[in-house]
Amino acid sequence: MDRLDHLNRHAERGTTDRDRLDALLDEQWVGTLSTVVDGLPWAVPMLFARDGDRIILHGSTGAGALREVADGAPAAFCVATVDALVVAATTFDSSANYRSAVVRGRLANLTGDEKTRVLDAFSEKLLPGRTSEVRPMTKREMAATLAMALPIEDGAWIMKAREGLPSTNEESGAERDVWTGVVPVRSGYVEPAASPWSTRTEVPASVRRLVAGR
Repeated sequence: MDRLDHLNRHAERGTTDRDRLDALLDEQWVGTLSTVVDGLPWAVPMLFARDGDRIILHGSTGAGALREVADGAPAAFCVATVDALVVAATTFDSSANYRSAVVRGRLANLTGDEKTRVLDAFSEKLLPGRTSEVRPMTKREMAATLAMALPIEDGAWIMKAREGLPSTNEESGAERDVWTGVVPVRSGYVEPAASPWSTRTEVPASVRRLVAGR
């Protein structure tokens, strides 16, 4: 595949800092997996986890398109987050502070002990400590689940970010006549709500830590 780590527009927003890429992937839960199936574009949002130098994905073995991707079809995975709405003096100059990344490559279908390990690692990213509070996956559940890894390789990923205040447009002449600024976007957790059929009312330690941490 051709190298992906080059931006033609707003090149100043691009970064090759792997630490920044890892921070974005570790912070987010959802990305979009894209490929071509039977000559048509195909994309689906998926939960994911970073495991060192690869992105871990999982899904149902009953999903035909997903099985094709798992068998080595070229794919791209996109992750993005909006950190703030940037309100400029004109709608043309208004924007957003954001971070986004695209990782491209071919997924590997994981099996055996490696599959078990990465599925546990996947769960631990979403809810650290939960795997020790519940039973392991059964053989039937494992057989119904695809586990895939997309390598993060040099030249096969690109990250772009914007931060800071609104840009100014001298032609408008309105920068000081209207309010401009940045509206930060924040996300967090609220009080956990137990399932009505759960016989245990005490919130488990994994969930308490999750809520306390954000």
